[in-house]
Amino acid sequence: MLLSDPSEPSRTAYVMKMYPRFSETFIVTEILAREAQGEDLRLFSLRPPVDPRFHPELARVQANVTYLPKPLKILEAWTVLREGFATVPRFGDRFARILPDLLAMDPIEAHQGVGLATEFISQGITHAHAHFGSMATRTTAIAAELAGIPFSFTAHAKDLFHEEVDEAVLVDLIRRSHHVVTVSNFNRRFINGMTGIKKTSVHRVYNGLELNRFPYEDPAPRGGVLRICAVGRLVEKKGFPHLLAAVAQLKADGIALEVRIAGGGPQQETLLEQIRELDLMNDVALLGPRTQGEIVALLRWADVFVAPCVIAQDGNMDGLPTVLLEAMATGVPCIASDVTGISEVLRAGDGVRTGILTRAGSTTDLVEALAYCASTDMTDIARAARRLIESSFDSVEQARRLCELQNEPRIPDAVNTSRSS
Repeated sequence: MLLSDPSEPSRTAYVMKMYPRFSETFIVTEILAREAQGEDLRLFSLRPPVDPRFHPELARVQANVTYLPKPLKILEAWTVLREGFATVPRFGDRFARILPDLLAMDPIEAHQGVGLATEFISQGITHAHAHFGSMATRTTAIAAELAGIPFSFTAHAKDLFHEEVDEAVLVDLIRRSHHVVTVSNFNRRFINGMTGIKKTSVHRVYNGLELNRFPYEDPAPRGGVLRICAVGRLVEKKGFPHLLAAVAQLKADGIALEVRIAGGGPQQETLLEQIRELDLMNDVALLGPRTQGEIVALLRWADVFVAPCVIAQDGNMDGLPTVLLEAMATGVPCIASDVTGISEVLRAGDGVRTGILTRAGSTTDLVEALAYCASTDMTDIARAARRLIESSFDSVEQARRLCELQNEPRIPDAVNTSRSS
């Protein structure tokens, strides 16, 4: 893949499976930060949004959004090919070269890749960046090849750890990309181990926060009730059943507490049943999905934030939850499990502690950590956590680094296909 002509104005495409998505606030933050430093962006979504809820921050995004049609009939697919041939330079030669790849793909993804290439040319795109190393990146790779521009992508969690991830396809995408971004050192080591990376084509760039939206406050003096909050989709990898079990134990030990869990998902009925069985109806509330502003208010209410993440049976696990970073930024003491990159932010060493790290799936650890928070002044921990967020998770620095990577020369032959290293 050739770099675009440096004399031409730079315009970056952001390609996503679905935009906007209520749970993917980190993408909106990234887009806003890159726009704020003057980059010219265009957004592309392979599927229309289906969630009627939207975060207010979306109104600040300046980039136009193009929704790619999804060809379902032969005539529609033929029209996509005809438009590509009429618009994309050297389309016939490039299409012929990648035809074996196209034939191995889902036909809808293949045709959307052609349609996306046409949009890239029409809108003057010079670099394409996709989020998640799955559908969005597969489609972007085809489009970039046809349009003759470089592409990159960000790998998060489900696109790496889930049992349905096709390792061979992912390795091929890494090989073809200009560079790959991932959101933790843990992820970077995982990708390097899986692919046998010989050169530095995979880069850790933490998800950033708009720090002015998360002003810090020291933990407030606690009353007689320990207020606990948790946020996330109600799915297995979030580990909420372990939190409920810990809460029941603390209640039996005579500790008064109130728990609020924000988020929706398929485990809602299961969690409600567990709440009833543990006699926690007066202690635990499932709030449903909440906007970012409502999450900030929830964090202000809480004495402690808990992310009891686990590795799901299908291999899926959290990356580095953005809401954990938000809690640390605002001054809420945090407890979280030692999965993926969480240990990179909840640290203890050299007399500095930024939170409490527990073993994934350990109810005992959660009980001990919550009891500790109920009896200890957590101000020093909260202040240390805020300093870490300011130094490593500012979206301004994230945007600068992403732009820098995009403008660096591509490292060729980054993947050791013999996998002997």
